[in-house]
Amino acid sequence: MKNQTRQRFLYLFFDFLSAMGAWILFFLFRKIHVEPQVFGTEVPLTFGPRFWAGTIGLPFAWILLYFFSGFYKDMYRRSRLDDFIRTLYTSLLGVIVIFFILILDDVILNYTNYYSLALTLFLLHFTFTLVPRMILTTRTVSKVHNRQIGFKTVMVGSNENAVDVYLDIINQQRSNGYEILGFINVQKKKHYQLQDHLPHLGGHENMESILAEYEIEEVIIALDPSEHGRIGDIVNRLSMLDVRISAIPSITDILTGKVKSTTIFGTPLLEVNQEVMPVWQQNVKYVMDIVLSILALILLSPLIIVLSIGVKLSSSGPVLYKQSRIGRYGREFHIYKFRSMYHNAEENGPELSSRHDPRVTRFGQMMRRHRLDEIPNFINVLKGEMTLVGPRPEREYFIDKIIRIAPHYTHLQKVKPGITSWGQVKYGYAENVDEMIKRLRYDILYIENMSLFVDIKILFYTVITILKGRGV
Repeated sequence: MKNQTRQRFLYLFFDFLSAMGAWILFFLFRKIHVEPQVFGTEVPLTFGPRFWAGTIGLPFAWILLYFFSGFYKDMYRRSRLDDFIRTLYTSLLGVIVIFFILILDDVILNYTNYYSLALTLFLLHFTFTLVPRMILTTRTVSKVHNRQIGFKTVMVGSNENAVDVYLDIINQQRSNGYEILGFINVQKKKHYQLQDHLPHLGGHENMESILAEYEIEEVIIALDPSEHGRIGDIVNRLSMLDVRISAIPSITDILTGKVKSTTIFGTPLLEVNQEVMPVWQQNVKYVMDIVLSILALILLSPLIIVLSIGVKLSSSGPVLYKQSRIGRYGREFHIYKFRSMYHNAEENGPELSSRHDPRVTRFGQMMRRHRLDEIPNFINVLKGEMTLVGPRPEREYFIDKIIRIAPHYTHLQKVKPGITSWGQVKYGYAENVDEMIKRLRYDILYIENMSLFVDIKILFYTVITILKGRGV
């Protein structure tokens, strides 16, 4: 397994040192070159609080900016051009912010001093940051090209197009990182053309289990024209998994300008973008999840104690209720809630709760009206299993029932499940599978329109629902 953590640490370490070194040289430039012009005499070189605040504090601020821009994602799938562009625009943005916060109130001789200060800081920071990044990225790219770093890959397809793509990939003088382990067929045949070159891992009906067994990171879809009727289903199924998807473009795609390829010498493949939010919004959402969950658990700690006592006194059994749910990419996890039902309420099997469910205690009814039973969900958020806003997670038993009627339910597994959701706010709790399917349209609509603005609106309406006691 590739050590992405070590690689990320190297970028973080050199970014921190670069920001520190750039600020120190910029400080010296001001003291030695600019301030003597202003005051008409040499200025003593003193290192006061402002110097140390900038030297220690600014590197952390730069790291946060890089994090939100998505720079520290996919450490082994980088290009030097991408590094250059990202470093350029983050340096410009950061220097503009620093200029208005720390430089604009400087004593100056004339406005040309402002230009020289801003330009000097930008050139220092951009150069100091770019050079180590280019060295690290060049080293990584070289390892990929020399096949020292590879990504476990499977091809979906088995005939002429698949063979052409495979031979094109392995005959490249410089590798593009694909470590192809085998292929999955779509149409059943006695003999597959690709079988002469690669192991046959199985059919597409077992695709998910095959990818899990071989810990696949990349999938290349290379179907023949006779198999194109299956491509929609295959892409939909792959989009529920934590893999990168590429496909060979048809000549129609090329002629209509739908294909965007980032490689010049490699095989022309169309990458299927599965991101439902821009990277910077994903990172802000993640930070919001962590910060708000910690704040909620701290501020609500007196209420948590009261609820714990109330649950314990209302009926026998544990205070917290742990239940298996299905999360992102179909991964199972245990959700935590305050127990609102009598102990062993589901001893006869899974059953959805209704408005007047006799299994729910009187204290549990109160908690459900205000959704207080879901406060322990914040623990799941801190564990990375859930998010604040996202489709509510369900049990596998009910998911299987829903999928028989509404196969598109699997689209919800593209994202982390949430404490609250658009479906929860607009529709509320579902008492049966039919109501779950009606609520599903709101969750699909959320995924198609995911943004921080939508998340904030849902959180706002969730608070109103809690305060008004409309949780059930």
